[in-house]
Amino acid sequence: MTTFKGLGVAMVTPFRKDLEVDVVALKKLTNHIVSGGADYLVVMGTTGETPTLDKEDRKLVLETIIETNAGRKPIVLGIGGNHTREVGAQLSRLDTSGISAILSVTPYYNKPSQNGLFEHYQALSECSKLPIILYNVPGRAGCNLLPETILRIAFDCRNVIGIKEASGNMEQIMSLIRDKPKNFLVISGDDAITLPLIAAGADGVISVVGNALPSEFSAMVHHAMAGEFDQARQLHYRMLEFTQLLFKEGNPSGVKEALAHLDICEHYLRLPLTTVSSETSDRLRRVLVEEEFVK
Repeated sequence: MTTFKGLGVAMVTPFRKDLEVDVVALKKLTNHIVSGGADYLVVMGTTGETPTLDKEDRKLVLETIIETNAGRKPIVLGIGGNHTREVGAQLSRLDTSGISAILSVTPYYNKPSQNGLFEHYQALSECSKLPIILYNVPGRAGCNLLPETILRIAFDCRNVIGIKEASGNMEQIMSLIRDKPKNFLVISGDDAITLPLIAAGADGVISVVGNALPSEFSAMVHHAMAGEFDQARQLHYRMLEFTQLLFKEGNPSGVKEALAHLDICEHYLRLPLTTVSSETSDRLRRVLVEEEFVK
């Protein structure tokens, strides 16, 4: 399970001005993240604007990243939803070439019970040819995967190997870290609290910031996981304002603006998402310059 320790980056999907997928920018972004020291890539999660991608877009994005990555880093593919049978069918027919694991978000909108969540993931586990990482994000999904349910899944579903935890509830996450099976991964889903979560025993992060600052964020994560907290703390606070600005007007609006300032991709998003305000854009540019993130 060491494959998915450290820094995973939840990749954005670059668009051109006409809002078609920008393949050139996607290749540039992939190389930027890989060369920056990320440990693995996460494709077609929330940050990738997956709800606005049609079948052909998703195929193009995945194939472009697999080709550009060229086997350098493991790839985790986001496949989730609130229709268990359909998600299971997607997993059953998936061509797994170039993919190492699945990230599967809790069912959104339906508001299932804890037993419903357990049975959902049990069904997906039986369909998937690849290991599954759970994704708990109550702020988006409308339901919270509780520690006792996560533990039930971890012990009963052979190929569920970890969880991206984005509840923001430190006590909940720490109780999970305390009680989990030895090899079950607990991965931060919030950039700003990654350092304290690693200090509490988490196995790394699936990051938004890592799109823009893979070198700095991977260094912070790796220092923290090595117990080198003085170095990790310095990097954490150096990136803190930048991290806060990325989420000020929503994700991935903020990180796409930062990537535009870094000349990696344009800031275009598909509706209903919109670009950040000129004030936030200017503040992002200022922080990038002041903290010497611009090379």
